[in-house]
Amino acid sequence: MTELQEFVALLSGEFDNSRQLRELEEEGISDFPAAQHTGTVCNEKIQGLPEGFGGIFLLEESRYTTGGYTRASAHLFLFTQEGESIRLTSYELPQGSDKSSFSYANMGPVQYQDLKTSEKFTPAYYTRRGQVWEGGSVSMFSPVLKFTLAQRIGPEGLEVSETMEMNGRRTFGWDRPILYRRREK
Repeated sequence: MTELQEFVALLSGEFDNSRQLRELEEEGISDFPAAQHTGTVCNEKIQGLPEGFGGIFLLEESRYTTGGYTRASAHLFLFTQEGESIRLTSYELPQGSDKSSFSYANMGPVQYQDLKTSEKFTPAYYTRRGQVWEGGSVSMFSPVLKFTLAQRIGPEGLEVSETMEMNGRRTFGWDRPILYRRREK
């Protein structure tokens, strides 16, 4: 198994932060989101990949529930090996797709040549430190809208911090990272 395959295997599967929620509840914190995350390799649904294509496409489906409201979104990422780093490139969902309802289950065949990289998202780079990969990126979605991603990915699970700031004021995200653990089947 290549280093890239090992990295993507850590991101693949079903995760949630139920353990973190129980720990926060013991601390008296109840306004943290319940989060579920599913990562599924989807190269087999992408037709016309170039000869010798070495990247791995992963569809990430996320759901956050806080204050009785659930927000769902899907993202298509391409992971590639670049030297000793792993690069995450964000792609737009196939034309006509809805981020809140798109899923691996309803993803039909997609032509590689029709896929478009996200112009707003700055690629993230991950570096291995022991058994854990660390990385992230800062993207300016507009002159006043900043998205920051920081992640730690390892055998224990995923530590994800995502924040959105409008004019320097946070509009999305939390003070603590979300600690996802793999769901038992």
